[in-house]
This record gives sequence, C-alpha cells and structure tokens, in this order.
Amino acid sequence: RTVEGRMGQPMEVRILSRPPRKQMIGTTILEVIDSRVLRKNPLGDPSLRRFPVYLPPSYTTHRTKHYPVYYMLAGFTGRGESFTHRQAFSETLPDQLDRLIKKKKMKEAIVVMPDCFTRYGGSQYLNSSATGRYEDHLVKEVVPHIDKMFRTKPTPLSRAVLGKSSGGYGAMILGMRHPDVFGHIACHSGDMYFDYVYRVDFPRHLNIVSRFGGTLGFIKAWEEMPKRNAGQYFPAINTLAMAACYSPNPKTKLGFDLPFDENTGEMIPAIWKKWLAWDPVHMLPRYRKNLAKLKTRFIDCGTRDQFHLHWGARIFTKKAKDLGVPFRHEEFDDDHSGISYRYDSSLPVLSRGMK
Repeated sequence: RTVEGRMGQPMEVRILSRPPRKQMIGTTILEVIDSRVLRKNPLGDPSLRRFPVYLPPSYTTHRTKHYPVYYMLAGFTGRGESFTHRQAFSETLPDQLDRLIKKKKMKEAIVVMPDCFTRYGGSQYLNSSATGRYEDHLVKEVVPHIDKMFRTKPTPLSRAVLGKSSGGYGAMILGMRHPDVFGHIACHSGDMYFDYVYRVDFPRHLNIVSRFGGTLGFIKAWEEMPKRNAGQYFPAINTLAMAACYSPNPKTKLGFDLPFDENTGEMIPAIWKKWLAWDPVHMLPRYRKNLAKLKTRFIDCGTRDQFHLHWGARIFTKKAKDLGVPFRHEEFDDDHSGISYRYDSSLPVLSRGMK
C-alpha cells in the first residue's frame, strides 16, 4: 500500500502491522535507504538498509499533523528489525508504544529503528575506517530521510535518541556530539567506564582465538561456522567489534589494532588510550557544553549488570553532575538481559520534554 509522505507524495511501503478499525494502535512499516556513505565499506556490509518505522495511531487520519521523532538504537548483534520480532512473554516495541500512548504515558510520535549492524555484530554508531561511517549514516542520511518522507517536527527539541547496551552507548555519543540534531537522550545500560566493561574479556579473547591460531584464524573460522554461537565466542567477537570501532588502523591486516599483545597478553597503553578516548566517562569534559544543550538527559542500569555497567553509570552521572550537567539517573533490580520494559520509564520522561 502507499502512505502519504511529508510533501504529499505517495510512498511505497511494506506493512509490518495494520491497525484494525477503531483501535488505537499504530502502523509499522519497513523503510529502505540505499546509503551512499556505507557504499564500499571496509567489511563489505550492504549499503542497502531496511528498517522499521512506527507511525502513531492518528498518523493516517490526521493528515496535517506533524510529530516528534524517536530514534531507537539496537544493542550489539541487534538491528532495527529486532524491535518488531515477537518473543514469548514479551511485547514488541510497537506493542509497547501502543500501550504507552493509549494510557497517555507518552504523546504520539514517530519511532525509527535504524539498522547499523556490521559483519562483526555492531558499529557502536561511530565512524571507523575499519567498519564504515555509521555516525554519518544516521545523522546525515537517516534523519534527513525521515524528515523528508514523513510528517515530522524537524528540530532538535522534537528529536530523541535512545537505546540499550551498545544502543545506549550510541545514544549517549550521538547526544554528546550532535546536540544540533538530537535534543533528548536516554541511555539504558550503555557501555561506559571501559576499564570495567571490556578489560575482563581480553584474556578470554586470547584463550578463544589461541585455539584457532590467533585472531585472523578465529575470524576465518567464525565466518565459516554453519552456526555462529555468539554466546560461546562472545568475548572474542565483542573484543574484535570494539577494536574495529575504537582503534581502527587501515595499515594492519585486521584493519584495526588490539589493545594488548596477542602473544603475551600484555596491555598496550597507546592503543588502550585510543579506546578510552571513546569512553563516555572520559569524553565528559570535552562534551560538557554539548550535553548542557540537551533538554532531557536520562540514564539507568540494573544493579546486577553482568558487564558492571551500573558502576560505569554511577561514575558517569557523578562526574556529569560535578561538571554542571546532571542526568536523571535510575537503578533497578535486574541484570543486562531482557530489560526492554525499562523503556516504560524513559519514554514518558522524554515525551514530557518533546516539543
């Protein structure tokens, strides 16, 4: 079917869900972008990206109404379409949005679920010579595309970016670096304080890849596996993905540097320093003024987070408060998994600040 776009032009879309008559539920469609900035990316990942867009209940009936927009970022190994997959005993994101809107917990809005997946499992929503320009893809392609094709309110005060885990990290980084695009952020269990989050996995990475003759051998074997068990090999694939994002180096065979010696396991301070430059805790002083421009700053984490991210959130929020950019900081009794219900806390907060 077609949906009327921002300028009244018809758009061909693939319908993921169609609201029954007289029911207050939205419509979810699949939008497609052929990204220019992702063409010929180093990993050979597709430049054609499809991603769900949630249109609120009144979008198809109130044809002159314009809406604020939320950009929902998936966690590591996830992509935008993950938000629409039905699982036992849980809601999809569109179901959750319908419920919150129906109960007047949040105002109607468009919600975009971008696809920034890579061959290694994720991009951290950054530009990297080892993965591609995913920050540019979001800010310079996805946001303008949504504003062109849908009836949005195209201002920072009407745009929020949020997510969980790597998606929470991406939301924090995009808010820090682009307050001219996003006026509100919510970071759920986002990667921060890298000394606690990543370093514990480095010896585990070494133990795994040594069984394959090293990192290059592991990558080759990983990509040939008929069943890629991310759980079994998570310390290795996560470390590779993060190195590709935080310490790219086009002069090496891998395309990036590891922050430790692969033979001895000893840390390499100069490479680790490159990682820390992308740690939100270390970025705070540089981006304090940008954070101060944001109208809504929300962060939370479970007190049993397996990656120790609750400690990172505490360190980050204390330092942010000391710098004069306080966050709404919440903790809850849970771990890192299955916490999409926490959007029930952030979305209403973001909605109240939206223009």
